[in-house]
Amino acid sequence: MNRIILVAVAALALSACSNQDDLPAWMDEVNRDIKASIDPIPQMAPYEAATYDVASLLDPFNSAKIVPAGRGRGGKRGPLEPDYEARELRNNIMERYALESMNMIGVLNLNNQTMAAILVDNLVRQVKVGDYIGVDFGVVTQITDSEVTIKEVVEDRNGEWVERINTLKLQVKEGA
Repeated sequence: MNRIILVAVAALALSACSNQDDLPAWMDEVNRDIKASIDPIPQMAPYEAATYDVASLLDPFNSAKIVPAGRGRGGKRGPLEPDYEARELRNNIMERYALESMNMIGVLNLNNQTMAAILVDNLVRQVKVGDYIGVDFGVVTQITDSEVTIKEVVEDRNGEWVERINTLKLQVKEGA
């Protein structure tokens, strides 16, 4: 019984495949209605050579461009320009770190002098009013129970040295 059904299904499938006489006529009819719309290739503009004059441009590898503005220029640019030689003579470790990498963790009072405990590079350092701190020629101007106030000297967009005030706030962990 299963063989009879199988033979009937196979015969039906073969009869469906043999009725392909109308396929070429249908393809011709469809191809008549299709219109190709391909844009023409755009015309290329003629090549124009560009001149490159490097003599008038600044050299990006010039050491005067890399070295901070006050060094090697012979003279200061403005009354607030920091003294690089004095900084090198001080050799203060707190001037090697940016303020962003420092955390104020406490306040000390030693011999009637208020000092702030600063955590930098996993070491605790003490600073007092008048100490130099940070890479932007900062000087500690005030220490309170909750913050350290620092006056920095930075170069603005015009190349002029200006003062700005920055603070380190006391870092308190919750539950402490």
